Amino acid sequence: MRILIVGNGGREHALLWKLHRDHPGAHFFATRPNGGMLDLARPVEIAPTDVEALAGWAAARAIDLTVVGPEAPLAMGLADRLRKAGLPVFGPSAAAVRIESSKSYAKDLMRSAGVPTADYRTFSDLAACETYIREQGAPIVVKASGLAAGKGAVVCITVDEALDAARAMLGDLSFGEAGREVVVEEFMEGEELSVFGVTDGTDVVLLLASQDHKRVGEGDTGPNTGGMGAYAPVTIATPSLLQEARDTVFLPTLRALEADGSPFQGLLYAGLMVTPQGLKVVEFNGRFGDPETQVVLPMLESSLLDLLVASAEGRGLGTLPAPRWRDGAALTTVVASGGYPGSYEKGKAMDLSTVPAGEDTLVFHAGTTREGDRLVTSGGRVVAVTGRGASLEEAARRSREGAGAVRFEGSFYRNDIGWRELARQS
Repeated sequence: MRILIVGNGGREHALLWKLHRDHPGAHFFATRPNGGMLDLARPVEIAPTDVEALAGWAAARAIDLTVVGPEAPLAMGLADRLRKAGLPVFGPSAAAVRIESSKSYAKDLMRSAGVPTADYRTFSDLAACETYIREQGAPIVVKASGLAAGKGAVVCITVDEALDAARAMLGDLSFGEAGREVVVEEFMEGEELSVFGVTDGTDVVLLLASQDHKRVGEGDTGPNTGGMGAYAPVTIATPSLLQEARDTVFLPTLRALEADGSPFQGLLYAGLMVTPQGLKVVEFNGRFGDPETQVVLPMLESSLLDLLVASAEGRGLGTLPAPRWRDGAALTTVVASGGYPGSYEKGKAMDLSTVPAGEDTLVFHAGTTREGDRLVTSGGRVVAVTGRGASLEEAARRSREGAGAVRFEGSFYRNDIGWRELARQS
């Protein structure tokens, strides 16, 4: 079997790691793989966003399954091109992935489908947006409608912060085209969950719930990042709550997308808020989350490949046995470059030799590359160190010990990933 992984971050390394364990005899390929993926996959020197070249490459080599990791190639139509060529692909069409690439589209779809979410208004005119913010007051949330690498949502405690965020997006175009339209939402009180659903367009299989930590600083302080760590499972994600998510969020959304002429095949990710009024959707993504993938997949004992193939083929998902999960917990800590999520330097020499080796300490590379026999940094989020253990406390200890052993100039990480859950359990 020939499997192509599109993307080269921590999420893609985790996908490659798990699929390799599911089918070690397969031939794996990856687009411009990072320094950790090179041991498991042959490099394809095509950018993940060069969708025409990638589709042609996959067709010429009769790739049996393409797994698209990042959102940008999906929004650019990579899955459409592959399906048109008759190639199985795990990932939604460009039309379906509008549920991530356009927050205004997603909010309108949820409203029409009766999916619970925060009240909102959409703006492309700065003056109208400012008037609305003043009328609503704070706290309030200002979001760039387009793709912004996980950093386009600003939770504003004061009206002045919200006005600054709106001016940065609509006036200064700080998020480029992604911020030409903004969504202003009511602030929701509660605790967030990340829930992945593998779907063939009709049926959906929910994976283990996890919790991401977006803020750069300990205690959830500072600006939003792409994610500084995650853990799974989450005790508030009870079986009844996940059934509620399936019934009130996933299935109505899938039906609405199909009715809109955009059936969704791939990974539907729901960012959920557990509020006193019940579950509400914070956002949807059309692909696996990062760094949540780095804790969900290490807990999955059964085959991920079988799920992805059934989704890609658009049939058979409901006939597969329910996913089997390890006992215990997993927690991942992201080690980042100094200055992230702002400007940071690349090319810092790395040393991973003192990171504990073993089945329960896993290092997933994100912003790394190899220069000869040297491993160097190439991004803001450099590696995610996942610990597994019989308890979350044990998993956290292994993850933090591993993160502390990662060596490169300017490195930093949060030492409190999982703090809510650890407080509950203590």
